[in-house]
Amino acid sequence: MVKNLLNIPPRLEIARTKTPLHKLERLSHQLGVEIYLKRDDLTGSELSGNKVRKLEFLLADAKAKGADTVITCGGAQSNHCRATALAAARCGLKSVLLLRTADPAHPPEVEGNILLDKMAGAEIVWITPEEYANRFDRFEQENSRLQQLGRTPYIIPEGGSNHIGSWGYVLAMDEITTDMKNLKIDENQDTTVLSATGSGGTTAGLLLGKKMLDVGVNVVGVNVCDNEEYFVNEIYRICEKFCLTYQVDISVAKDDICIVDGYVGDGYALSRKEELQAIYDLAKLEGIVLDPVYTGKAYYAMISEISRNKQAFGKRVIFVHTGGLFGLFPVADQLTPLF
Repeated sequence: MVKNLLNIPPRLEIARTKTPLHKLERLSHQLGVEIYLKRDDLTGSELSGNKVRKLEFLLADAKAKGADTVITCGGAQSNHCRATALAAARCGLKSVLLLRTADPAHPPEVEGNILLDKMAGAEIVWITPEEYANRFDRFEQENSRLQQLGRTPYIIPEGGSNHIGSWGYVLAMDEITTDMKNLKIDENQDTTVLSATGSGGTTAGLLLGKKMLDVGVNVVGVNVCDNEEYFVNEIYRICEKFCLTYQVDISVAKDDICIVDGYVGDGYALSRKEELQAIYDLAKLEGIVLDPVYTGKAYYAMISEISRNKQAFGKRVIFVHTGGLFGLFPVADQLTPLF
C-alpha cells in the first residue's frame, strides 16, 4: 500500500490485482529500447482493464451513500460502461448507461461490449454526439427520473475519472514501484510509464502516485480523443480536487502533465490501417492483443515516436495495458484484410 498515508478511502476488492509486469523481449530488441508491459488487461476476464481499479473506489462510495443504481456514460463500445455494468451487478446494483451513437433510433449491433452490457442487465439509453457533449445535463435528467421512480442513483463520470476513481492508479503506481524492485529495475534510469488517455483518470492517478511515492519515473499519456490542452486541464482538475479532498501534501502543476498529442487519427474509436497493422504485428510478435480504441492508438504512438527518436521516452518504457479486448470484434472486417 501507499506509504505514509492514512486516508485511503474504502474500496471494494473486485479487481484481480496485483497484475504482472514483464519485459517484451522481441519488441525491445526490435525497437532498441527496453519495453515492459503492465498487464492491467488481466484485472479480470469480463472486468478486464483499467476501469475496474477506479470502480473499486467509486462503487464503494456509491454503496456507502446508499445507492441502488449507478449512472455512467461512454461511446457505444465503451470499456468503462461494460466494466461498470458488470461490476455493479456483482455488487447488487443496477446500472443505466448513456451510450453515444450517431443515430439513437438505429443503434449499433449487439456485439462486443454492448452484448456484455445487456448481459449484465444494464438499461441502455442511446444519445447523440450533441447530447453527449452536454452529458452532465443528461446525467441530471436521468438522476431526476430515477429519483421519481423511488430509486437512489449515483453518478459515475466518464471513464470513472475523478478524484475518487484516481485512487485506483495511485495504488497501481505503488504496484509498479514494487514490480520494478522485484525485477531489479532502477527507477532513476530514464523510465517512462506510458498509458492511453481517454478521460484523464488513469494518467492523473499515475501522476499522483509518482508524487506521493516520490518515484523517479516519467508519467506520459497518449490522448486518444480531444487534444493535449484539454487533457492537461482535465488531469490538473482531477489532481487538484484529489489533493484538496484528501489533504495530500504534494503539489501538481500543469507543467508536470505530459501528453503526447497527434495520434487521435481519424477520431475516437475510429481506426486507421496503420494502427490496426501495429496491433496485428504485436500479436504475431509477442502474443499480446491490444484494443483499437485505447491501447492500440497509444502503442502506435509509442513505436512511432521511438522510431523517430530512440530516446523519446528514455531508456525504458513501462506500457500500461489497459485492456479492451472486446472492442476488437466490431472491427474484425477492418482487420481481416491484413492477415
